[in-house]
Amino acid sequence: MSFTPPARSRPLCLRCQRPVSACVCHWIRPTDNQLSVLILQHPLERHHAKNSAGLLALSLARCRREVGEVFDPALLREWIGPLRSAALLYPSTGLGPETDARPPQIRKLVIIDATWRKSLRMLAGNPFLQSLPRLTLQDTPPPRYRIRQARQAHQLSTLEACCLALAELEDRPERYQPLLAAFDGFVAEQARWMAGLPPSEPSVS
Repeated sequence: MSFTPPARSRPLCLRCQRPVSACVCHWIRPTDNQLSVLILQHPLERHHAKNSAGLLALSLARCRREVGEVFDPALLREWIGPLRSAALLYPSTGLGPETDARPPQIRKLVIIDATWRKSLRMLAGNPFLQSLPRLTLQDTPPPRYRIRQARQAHQLSTLEACCLALAELEDRPERYQPLLAAFDGFVAEQARWMAGLPPSEPSVS
């Protein structure tokens, strides 16, 4: 009887937890966000090659990422803190009061990282999130995320939406430009991989 050795998993980067060949650490841009961010990430997004939340979490100084679909309400309360100073970054859906939240009361931004359909399921499955004031972006620029198909042409990636929201709430748009520029590089790199082309040299700026 022949013996087939078990397949070896690809070595992972210890920092970004992606395969070394697809490491995104060179796109990390340390960003001193003043408002803290809580990312609730769907499990299928955690190791998705084109997911943007990993790069976002590694770049923001004040960011927590939790993976799951339905979360313990007690844990959500602990992670989010005072409800009066938190807001859910999410478009209008009809779920929850959807009170529009604007500064100066917001101190924490909560973001669901998932496809549109799965994010709706996460919102419906976590009633505690529905009780949060809702922050909806207005007059958004064209999306940079050309490597993943969105439900609507104007929809943004998690990284883009978070950076735009923080820039608005903190009134410091220049703070997030380096990270958005790095995201452009990440998107271009992923597009080259998808086309079967070798990666280009990353910018050191």
